[in-house]
Amino acid sequence: MQETNHTQFFKVEKNVAPDVHEILATVHRALTEQGYNPVNQIVGYVMSGDPTYITSHENARSLIMKVERDEIIEELLRNYIRHEL
Repeated sequence: MQETNHTQFFKVEKNVAPDVHEILATVHRALTEQGYNPVNQIVGYVMSGDPTYITSHENARSLIMKVERDEIIEELLRNYIRHEL
């Protein structure tokens, strides 16, 4: 059994899917073109894992499924920190 009084480390690889930014940009554009709120739809996908939150327009659904949801969160957080802090 693992001790619970020590902090565990979560290591993120430095070279996380270099296309995540481009994929998110494409998905955002496709959702906007179809009249969806891209933030709501992407959050729905990230939270649930249900790809039907993402339109198939411009192959957006297939693209977003090529990256892990945790990689999407990492990319979003990395960009938020870079621009806001």
